[in-house]
Amino acid sequence: MSKASFFAGAKKAIPIMLGYTPLGLAFGVIAREKGLDVLQTVLMSLTSFSGSGQFIAVGMIGAGASIPAILLTNLLVNMRYLLFSASMAPHVRRLPSWVQSVLAFGITDETFTLNMVEFDRRGADRDFMLGVNLFAHLSWIANSAIGAAVGNLIPDINRYGVNFALPAMFIALLAMQVKDRTAFWVAILAGLISLAIYTVTRNGSHIIIATVIAATIGVILCHCRRKSTS
Repeated sequence: MSKASFFAGAKKAIPIMLGYTPLGLAFGVIAREKGLDVLQTVLMSLTSFSGSGQFIAVGMIGAGASIPAILLTNLLVNMRYLLFSASMAPHVRRLPSWVQSVLAFGITDETFTLNMVEFDRRGADRDFMLGVNLFAHLSWIANSAIGAAVGNLIPDINRYGVNFALPAMFIALLAMQVKDRTAFWVAILAGLISLAIYTVTRNGSHIIIATVIAATIGVILCHCRRKSTS
């Protein structure tokens, strides 16, 4: 194992860890409000590692939803990870299956974006990706635990702007991915399509549908551009 690569990944993960701090605290607070204790909150963050899915789960638990309903809702909300995995697969196909499994568990919107950006620089560096994923996950677990343990001492936590932390982090990660005008307009298109679909359906399917449509258009545009320059 390359310690240099591992800790380089950990260093790159610092902005993600900082972004997870208010979100993890908020999740811990909400989980306690919905009836989970500190251990249950930590175990959920340890075994799930899906911010949006966990927020939805505790909300549904508080509303008295059944386990099958919670699992199905999380499946729909998190289907975008199928696309993330498909995008990463060509880069990590030479790694052992168990390593791919470990890396797959650590895929989030943020770690996926960071690792995909780094593929252009260092290829599929196993130790770098492990550093990114592990430290991001540790940050999420630790802050969830802190939020669950002391969150009741922080009245009206949303007044500190924690509800904007996730959108702000996504905007920063998107900016890292937009490298030319085609990527910019595809990103804008994806946002508009997602908003339009959500307005009609009001469920998590808008994310994956908008991603597939916008990505398809992006591939067509890139193909046309290469064809015109050849």
